[in-house]
Amino acid sequence: MQQLNRITPHLGPAAYKTYQVAAPVSTHWRPATCAEAGCVQYANGWQVRIEGLAEEDLYLATHCGRSYRRVDVAPGETYLVYEAGQPCFKSTTHRVRVEREEHFVVSGGDWRGNPRQERREHLNAADWQEDMAGHLDQLKTAIERG
Repeated sequence: MQQLNRITPHLGPAAYKTYQVAAPVSTHWRPATCAEAGCVQYANGWQVRIEGLAEEDLYLATHCGRSYRRVDVAPGETYLVYEAGQPCFKSTTHRVRVEREEHFVVSGGDWRGNPRQERREHLNAADWQEDMAGHLDQLKTAIERG
């Protein structure tokens, strides 16, 4: 979610509006496999340095069901090398967008809010853009008038 706050000087709080295009994780994203998510570790493989790992983490890394090989690079520098094509350790966090239109939201005020105006959601991007263009035109006119 990304917000753009345009704060125009010399105008009161009632002049502020926040325009937001939102795609919430709960409704616009779904869990995905490493392959679906374009996971770099899945595509290229990865390695984990053994030194510095907690005993519990080392156990998990070696008993996770993924194939690996142990590579001794130098004294005190050993890696577990996992080949490409198997789920990474963060595979449960991968998400991909579902085909659902974003929420086009206009709320009063800037990030601090404005109790004078309720939050409004437009049905489509064109209406949201029209609202923003009209609001910016009102601000421009107010600034020009002084």
